[in-house]
Amino acid sequence: MNQLVPLDSPTLALPALIASADDRARLRFLEFFAVTIRNPHTRRAYARAAGDFLAWCEARGVASLAGVQPLHVAAWIEVLAREVSPPSVKQQLAGVRHLFDWLVTGQVVPVNPAASVRGPVHSVRRGKTPVLAPDEARRLLDTIDVTTPAGLRDRALIGLMIYSFARIGAALAMRVEDVFVQNRRLWVRLHEKGGKRHEMPCHHNLEEYLAAYLDGCALRDDRKGPLFRTLARGTRRLSDTPLPQANAFAMVRRRAAAAEIGTAIGNHSFRATGITAYLKNGGSLENAAIMANHSSTRTTQLYDRRPDDVTLDEVERVLI
Repeated sequence: MNQLVPLDSPTLALPALIASADDRARLRFLEFFAVTIRNPHTRRAYARAAGDFLAWCEARGVASLAGVQPLHVAAWIEVLAREVSPPSVKQQLAGVRHLFDWLVTGQVVPVNPAASVRGPVHSVRRGKTPVLAPDEARRLLDTIDVTTPAGLRDRALIGLMIYSFARIGAALAMRVEDVFVQNRRLWVRLHEKGGKRHEMPCHHNLEEYLAAYLDGCALRDDRKGPLFRTLARGTRRLSDTPLPQANAFAMVRRRAAAAEIGTAIGNHSFRATGITAYLKNGGSLENAAIMANHSSTRTTQLYDRRPDDVTLDEVERVLI
């Protein structure tokens, strides 16, 4: 059974239950993603959740949007809980719930069938992101060959995420002008989630990495251009195209393998590595939250892996 009905544009498709509805319902569905959600990652996740849920309903004989009931949502959640993690289930339920809220206020459906459905209980005190020890992070940075534009770029990007606790999305969204001098020190400007602008002074190592990258790749005059760029096809020179997040992830895994680091790190590992190193060296949780641009220290605590050392020490007490 086809789950999607193509629109005139080859890049767009509607779930069958939406495509078979009237024009007002179809427009309201599209407006939910185009009007209410600014974050592209959230938009993609919610669109995937909505498409999966509506296709699931159609496959079970639901003929229209008005026919979707709380029991359908609850049954779908039960199936999801056997396939994906609790946070993923909660995110997908949130996407469906917000979508039907939007359809209710647009008078497309009378009630929200997901409003009364509860997601799985999930409590987190420790993040799952793999973290590097300080000596591993140092080895990773030192093994990068900085005689090439790619090496200068990669060291600057990894250094930025470690020393400024930057998210990969905020780092890759930077322009050259977001590296600037203030009070005779180099600063970085990060455009974080929710349109928040966050400025931080650079650690002296990061200042060295960024200056070497900007000068070595002759980027300083291109102030409006992307800071981190792809390599032009068939050359060893930087292009004018921003570096995609997937490319950055592949680069990180490649650099980690070259440095003989066994931990399966990703882009987010450097944020946790920097925060943990800062706290181990006497930094306060409150200042770490400010530097990471977290609205609550509870979020920052998820990145604090100092308790891991205690756990390892205690494990070694089991002498047999």
